[in-house]
Amino acid sequence: MKSIIRLLSLASSVLVANDTLADSAAIQQVWLDDHTVVSVPVATNHVTTISFPSSITAIDGAGFTVDGKMPGTFQLAYTRGSAFLSVRALVPRASANLNIRWNDQTYVFDLFESNAPVLSLNLEAPPIRDETSASQAPAVSPLKLLSLLDKAKAFPLLKSQLPDSVAGVGFTTYDDQPLVSDFNDYQIQIEQAFRFEAEDTLVFRVGITNKSDTSLIYQPDSFELRAGNRLYPQSVSDADGNVPPNGQSIVYFAVTGTPDGGRNNLSLKNQFTVLLKRLSPPPSMPAATNSPSLHPVHSSRGQP
Repeated sequence: MKSIIRLLSLASSVLVANDTLADSAAIQQVWLDDHTVVSVPVATNHVTTISFPSSITAIDGAGFTVDGKMPGTFQLAYTRGSAFLSVRALVPRASANLNIRWNDQTYVFDLFESNAPVLSLNLEAPPIRDETSASQAPAVSPLKLLSLLDKAKAFPLLKSQLPDSVAGVGFTTYDDQPLVSDFNDYQIQIEQAFRFEAEDTLVFRVGITNKSDTSLIYQPDSFELRAGNRLYPQSVSDADGNVPPNGQSIVYFAVTGTPDGGRNNLSLKNQFTVLLKRLSPPPSMPAATNSPSLHPVHSSRGQP
């Protein structure tokens, strides 16, 4: 009888623990704010992944270990140049702060051990809008959109020889702070961006790099732009939908207005992310484990 009671008690404890985890907000989305400390519950038997809109510059924290063998209260995994990191607690009641440098700002996270962890924390940058009043998006014909793509492609030549033709066109490059989104076997990098104010249209020059030994096939008209937590579908693109094995493809696409027909008024200062619809299957990946992969931690005192 005592054995039965102990088994029932153990089963009850397991159910309570599972209910606690199920009822917790395991997946959360938070606006980035360098004036606010974000509290993140972390478990000893689950991995918590913290994701930024683009590559992290540096990480700094005390009491973190990368292999679990060195003394520490948390185990941390981070790949140089990645936009995310993974962490788990190593001891009960562990707590520590983790400072992450992104987009020339420092963001502070208060990590603490809990049986109701956040498993995925997605950080979003609020979109920056130009100081113009919101209104209906202008009607832009397909031929006009194609001409904007042509202007973006020939921008250096037009700027030097026919400056009036590109007067008022906003332009930026991301050489100093590349906007790279990594999707394991391929990555998308925004190289140049243009804003045509009268048409409320942004044009992007994008490099798609295929890191696998098989062709990357995608839907050519599926490009989407993410600014903050909002997605903007393409209005036109110049892409063939194929990136050769271990090769790169340069494409142009444009975003006009908002999905509901208003002006987007998006500034080129945003930390944009580019998404596409993949058609070819991804290469086989190794099975995931509860422990994060082991990578070196980089201090905020130096570039990763």
